[in-house]
Amino acid sequence: MNESTTAPPLARPAAAPSAAAPAAPSVARAPDCGTGQRVLMITGMSGAGKTTALKSLEDLGFECIDHLPLRLLTPLIRADAADRAHGGQPLAIGIDVRTRDFGIDEFNAVVDGLRRDDGVALELVFLYCDEEELRRRYSATRHRHPLAEELPLVDGITRERQMLAPVRARADLMLDTTGLNPGDLKRILQGHFRLTEHPPLVVQMISFSFRSGLPRDADLVFDVRFLNNPFYEPELRPLTGRDEAVAAFVRGDPALPGFLESLTRLLHPLLPRYVAEGKSYLTIAIGCTGGRHRSVYVAEELARWLHAQGHRVQTTHRDLDRSRRPDGETRAP
Repeated sequence: MNESTTAPPLARPAAAPSAAAPAAPSVARAPDCGTGQRVLMITGMSGAGKTTALKSLEDLGFECIDHLPLRLLTPLIRADAADRAHGGQPLAIGIDVRTRDFGIDEFNAVVDGLRRDDGVALELVFLYCDEEELRRRYSATRHRHPLAEELPLVDGITRERQMLAPVRARADLMLDTTGLNPGDLKRILQGHFRLTEHPPLVVQMISFSFRSGLPRDADLVFDVRFLNNPFYEPELRPLTGRDEAVAAFVRGDPALPGFLESLTRLLHPLLPRYVAEGKSYLTIAIGCTGGRHRSVYVAEELARWLHAQGHRVQTTHRDLDRSRRPDGETRAP
């Protein structure tokens, strides 16, 4: 699609060039386990990625619980299933050999009991990877293997693999995490367990003052200090970028339309790529000198454009209150 270079993209968000996200990995869906409360039980080899998997599932909309004692598992799930009509989230529960009161017979009894419950749709996911990969991971993190105790690491891995063989045989889905980074694992889990067709990307818009430092969690930072500064207009100085008088002043800067158009043309193809890489949260920071006028206005405008593109947007003006002195006067830029 051709795009006009004369109109600001914020006024015409539909005119931005289309950019399709890269195809997600081709994965088979996990078995349909019925219409009860959905519960994913995540287990497998220590070091194979259970914690990473739970974090990824949380981003996908699951309520995640780790290391819940086995004796509490069935009462929790059945109570949650009873409340399912009230809109409860699906559950993802991490269980492994470090779980209190874990035992193969006890674990299998819990799984069998929940699978017989018509109000629960249980899926057992088993994570594993090859021995050399596990050794590399433990060497990198310097964590102690839970079954190694005073034994060499390789012996602990072997003991666990043998111990968990009956659990692996009962799994609905087995995932080999050898060579996968967290983004790879998240994409695979999304392919199996996504709750919506297109998981939303939450965009945090932050305006800030450069003199107070960059936001620590910013993924993208843009400097708008090149725009004309309303601070030097006495009637605009006490106002903010959310006031129409300041907005009109900033809109009147001839440099603004081209900047906004370039910025939205940059972001339009980037955002689907972030989603495809498994990113669920993106922070965009817009800075000016005082964090009160220009950055606030631009952040608000960009947030409106992002919302029109279908993204969930949260807007924070970090330094808006800091820009005012105790005596009520705004601080000089």
